[in-house]
Amino acid sequence: MLKVNNMNVYYGHIYAIKDVNFHVDEGEVVTLIGANGAGKSTILKTISGLLRSKTGSISFAGEEIGHMASHTIVRRGLAHVPEGRRAFLQMSVQENLEMGHYTQQAATMQERIEQVYKKFPRLLERRKQVAGTLSGGEQQMLVMGRAMMSKPRLLMLDEPSMGLAPLLVEQIFEMIGELNRAGTTILLVEQNAHMALQVANRGYVLETGKIVLTDDAKALLASDAVRKAYLGG
Repeated sequence: MLKVNNMNVYYGHIYAIKDVNFHVDEGEVVTLIGANGAGKSTILKTISGLLRSKTGSISFAGEEIGHMASHTIVRRGLAHVPEGRRAFLQMSVQENLEMGHYTQQAATMQERIEQVYKKFPRLLERRKQVAGTLSGGEQQMLVMGRAMMSKPRLLMLDEPSMGLAPLLVEQIFEMIGELNRAGTTILLVEQNAHMALQVANRGYVLETGKIVLTDDAKALLASDAVRKAYLGG
C-alpha cells in the first residue's frame, strides 16, 4: 500500500533522513522505532507532504504522492495524526470531528461521526465539551477519531502514547489494534517500543536518520540488541 524509496530529507544543512527505504502492506501495522531525534516524525511528515524528500519516490496505493499537496494526499486516503495531539482546543469534540470530514461528501458526515463515537464512546459522552478541557488521553482519542473521519485506508500515528499514564497507554494501543482489525492499515511511530512491537506485524529500527534493522515484530522483541537499546534491558 505504501512504498518509500530512497528518502533523503534535509532541515537546512542538517541531513535528517538518509537513504530510507521501507514499505507497508495493506492490512498491516508497521512501526518505526528509535530514540528521540532518530527521524521518525520527519519520515511521517515527508510522507504526508509537510516536508519534501530530495530524492526517490513515495507511492501510495500505486500512485506517486511525493510531490502532492497535503490536502490532496488526505483525499487519496492517507491520514496523519501528528505528535502532540493538536486538537482544535477552542472547538467542541463534535466540531473537531466535523473538521476531519472536510475531504468527504457532506451526506456521509453523520454516519462517519456515529462510527467514530462507536469506536470511542468517551467522545460521545464529551461531544459538546470544548477540546481544550479534555484529558490527554481523551484528546488523543479525539485526534485519532478526527483522522478517521476522512475514511483513511492508511492511518499514520506519531507518538500516540506520549505523556499518557500507563493505563491510558494500554487503552490507546487497544484502540489501535481494534482500528486495524476493522480494516485500517497503520504506520505507527512510537518511542514506547515494547507496546509498539506488541501491536505491530513488522518493525523498522532507526538510528540518526537511517534504518539499521528490520524484522517481524516478534523477532525484534526477542532481539538482544533491540531489548538493550529500546526495551530497558
